[in-house]
Amino acid sequence: MSERLDGKVAIVTGSGRGIGFGIAKKLAEKGATIMISDVNEETAKQAVQKLIDMGATADYTLCNVADWDQAQNLIAHTIERFGKLDILVNNAGINKDRTIKKMTKEEWDAVIAVNLTGMFYTMKPAVLHMIEREYGRIINISSASYLNGNIGQANYAAAKAGVIALTRTAGKELGKYHITCNAIVPGFIKTEMTANVPEKAKEIMVSKLSLGEMGTPEDVGNMVAFLASDDASHMTQGIYNVDGGMVL
Repeated sequence: MSERLDGKVAIVTGSGRGIGFGIAKKLAEKGATIMISDVNEETAKQAVQKLIDMGATADYTLCNVADWDQAQNLIAHTIERFGKLDILVNNAGINKDRTIKKMTKEEWDAVIAVNLTGMFYTMKPAVLHMIEREYGRIINISSASYLNGNIGQANYAAAKAGVIALTRTAGKELGKYHITCNAIVPGFIKTEMTANVPEKAKEIMVSKLSLGEMGTPEDVGNMVAFLASDDASHMTQGIYNVDGGMVL
């Protein structure tokens, strides 16, 4: 088994906290060097310090992935700082929920920009670097809403469906360069965001999980770490649910 990631360099976008930090922490535990990417500097600094405290090598780059120049800088700075890039985890995302009847153009554009366009913005420069090295792992975080939709989340669901199409297309294009591209679909995960969900709504969501309990950011991180490892070298274009058996 070769699930260790010693010597690998990984970027995790939106990794100052929540699922993103859970992913970064798990990759670090496996031996990877981590570039934290977030829009909040204080959160990013705290995340880096937590990784350093556990013995990992880590740094941060402030980045709004919806900004082309900032996304280019994220990849370039990582390569300059650590010498290469092996693993790109596109996790950054936002939501601005509203029914189609009430949704504004700005709310639509903002969610598509971060959750979908931002993935292309980081993938483009990363792919060029990975092609040169003939090696890479790209892992994109989607959502169960890509398949079933969700009331009040037309923008979010559309973006996450686009993530699946982007992932599968990238996998087809990049396989000949020994670059894999996969997507993960998290379920109801314990984060600061879900902690604010009303208890009644939380109970309803948990009742839809076959395992009967919420997942953790580390659960998502475990799947990312596997897909990033050499054990998953023949796995690409896949969609992997980490959702506790969610029934929608």
